[in-house]
Amino acid sequence: MTLVTTDFLLEATGVSKTYGAVVALKSASLAVRPGEVHALMGANGAGKSTLVKILTGAVRPDGGTIAIRGRERIVHSPAEARQSGLVSVYQEPAIIPDLDIRANLRLTDTPVEPFRHWMAELGLPDIDLSSLARRLPLASLRIIDLARALSIEPDVLMLDEMTAALPANLTERVLQVVGTHRGGSRSIIFISHRIVEIAAVCDRATVLREGATVGVVDVTTGSEERIVELMLGQLVHDLSAKSPATKTRPADLAPRLSARALSHSTKLRDVSFDLYPGEVLGVVALEGQGQDELFDVLAGSDRPASGSVVVDGNPVVFRHPADAIRAGVVYVAPDRAEALLMQRSIRENIALPFTARVRHWGIINLRAEARTVDSAVKRLQIDTRASGEVRRLSGGNQQKVTIARWVAGGVRTMLCFDPTRGIDIGTKQQIYTLLRDLAEAGAAVLFYTSELKEIPILCDRVIVIFGGQLVAELTAAETDEETLLRAAYHLRKGAQTPEEAAAEALAAMGPGTPEGTS
Repeated sequence: MTLVTTDFLLEATGVSKTYGAVVALKSASLAVRPGEVHALMGANGAGKSTLVKILTGAVRPDGGTIAIRGRERIVHSPAEARQSGLVSVYQEPAIIPDLDIRANLRLTDTPVEPFRHWMAELGLPDIDLSSLARRLPLASLRIIDLARALSIEPDVLMLDEMTAALPANLTERVLQVVGTHRGGSRSIIFISHRIVEIAAVCDRATVLREGATVGVVDVTTGSEERIVELMLGQLVHDLSAKSPATKTRPADLAPRLSARALSHSTKLRDVSFDLYPGEVLGVVALEGQGQDELFDVLAGSDRPASGSVVVDGNPVVFRHPADAIRAGVVYVAPDRAEALLMQRSIRENIALPFTARVRHWGIINLRAEARTVDSAVKRLQIDTRASGEVRRLSGGNQQKVTIARWVAGGVRTMLCFDPTRGIDIGTKQQIYTLLRDLAEAGAAVLFYTSELKEIPILCDRVIVIFGGQLVAELTAAETDEETLLRAAYHLRKGAQTPEEAAAEALAAMGPGTPEGTS
């Protein structure tokens, strides 16, 4: 081992990694000072996650050096990285779903009391350790993963899109905790596509593009434009300036999908709304307010306790997602790993729905299938350099594949649950454009997002769910972020300080507490 005097806690130089013909990293460098919150940024496919996996020993690099406190290290496994003081919280929770939380803590030798302390700091103080992990919402699992990492006090904590699946209230708590680490002896590497978060908590930002480090920027007022320019190689316009034009719905237009008095356990109560052809209808809700159950019912994954669903004027009862698909209702799930066949090709994943419609065994017209798949790949601009296995694609390209499988077969009604989670600004714009194009062609889109700023960019109307009930409906012209935030918290009218608003909202959120946290 080589010991070098340095001001950096962690320093990676000239790191490279290829997967066959795919170059994931070609010259990536990263230098993090003690007490620094350091942003790692880049478009999807730029190499961020690969670099994090190399730093934590999950992937072996082809070249380059890594030094911790001036001592060059070769990290062979995540366990070895953990012993060296490097811990990562990945985009997907590293939690075994069929074990309870206590058993998951034992697997990583996580001390329980520090874990409980951090759960309280992160906004979920009453977690039940006997809760089965698979029964908890994704947001709760992400908080558990972070609290577990914080409990062992790593020298360098790497957060890969930590806030991507979190509602506003939990995101705020995470950013507060991250901010408390500034100026200490430990450091945080913070990956996020939300530039407002980078501006709030980070000191510097390293930007990757096409597998190489292209710049290091001090995060100051006005640095956002420079960061985005480095990420994309060009200046981009503010996406918030692009919002759908207000349009009048014909009085005789029939709904594509109608929900009437839908209820599900204690999470969803008497929800009714209509979704029309040619529109994107936004759903705004804090974590655990019933939106998960609503989408599960509409997608056929679960049965409602009461109420009804009508599709194209016909009452339907979905006993399985296949029933919903046959009725023309398709679902884009938030968990790409669950939605895709990760070890299969792009072609197989996109072709799966219309291949599965074959009623009798016979010869598949591979030429026609290839034309259909190629058209969808081109329309969504999917990077096909690693087409043999979708697990080798970036998160943004994986999400494009989940959408492409429905676009390829034609879309009538699409349910999109947080489809842009963990996706870079350029890919988000492509998905916004695609969903608007689908609506303009007559499709109906129900769209939930954990990022409120996406609503005015994309949606024609908005429904707000709080405590399992529909509490508001807004037009596109009313959907500025402040209005949406107040609606999401279901706040009383009248002037309130932020502290009063937050206290009132948290007190009112009882019915929507994520399962297993009370």
